[in-house]
Amino acid sequence: MTTVDVMNLFVSAVLLAGVYAAMSVGMTIIYGVMKIVNLAHAGFLMLGAYFVFELYTQFHVDPLIGALLAFPVFFSLGVGIHWLLIRRIPRSDQPTLTSLLLLFGLWLVLQNLGYLIWGNADRAILTPRTFSTLQIGPIIFPTIRLVVFGAAVASLLALEFVLHKTWFGRAVRALMQNSDAGRLVGVNVEGTARVAFGVGIAFAGTAGGLLAMMYSFTPDFGGSFLLRAFVIIVLGGLESFAGVAIGSLILALVETFSILAIPAGYQPAIAFSLLVLALVILPEGVAGLWNKRQRWT
Repeated sequence: MTTVDVMNLFVSAVLLAGVYAAMSVGMTIIYGVMKIVNLAHAGFLMLGAYFVFELYTQFHVDPLIGALLAFPVFFSLGVGIHWLLIRRIPRSDQPTLTSLLLLFGLWLVLQNLGYLIWGNADRAILTPRTFSTLQIGPIIFPTIRLVVFGAAVASLLALEFVLHKTWFGRAVRALMQNSDAGRLVGVNVEGTARVAFGVGIAFAGTAGGLLAMMYSFTPDFGGSFLLRAFVIIVLGGLESFAGVAIGSLILALVETFSILAIPAGYQPAIAFSLLVLALVILPEGVAGLWNKRQRWT
């Protein structure tokens, strides 16, 4: 393998990492504020893919604009689901069996709803961007991956701005650090949790739309990406947004370069192996390792 091939693989990994980060950050928000593992995340990824697909095929809306429109739609859906179901889950500092079963059941409902409406045929979103490339020197950039990467990074930067420059963001960070202390200083826990759940679902729907521009999909679409999201947030440290970016890059690099030695069909096994290693070796993720280093110095 030449140096140019290695550089092309590295670029592909970085572009993929941006999408993985946008896909996973929704789970981090929900877990950080509510201590709930959103097993229905895969269902909302799938719905986001079909949402963008229907806008493109029925109304000729550009898929990138469709992914942007998915955010407010899925935010409203998330707020409604929180009001209808999630707020009834007993509060706890750790994920409860009730929340896991409820959200797993919701995933199954969404998946079967997808089969009922769209059937089991593979769908794909094909545009002129799908097969075009941009070449800078020896490095080749697939246009669709560049566009999706740009959209994903823009959404993450917008989230970062909200978290550090708005009252809602400060409330979210306060509840992630200590929910009792946040309540004592006047944070509306119920309202913040509802909005945070909506934002988490909105990121899932948007990420599903972005992923649909790169991959074919069926109602089973979200399952493999749910496993990847688990790997990323465990590597990142569950409640760390910076850790999500690091975990996304690690997973994307491992998956991309593993094709040199392992068939692409074994990538889910690679993700699962990383999850096991992270839980055994780095149970607090990269962020926990960094915090320990800071304490030692």
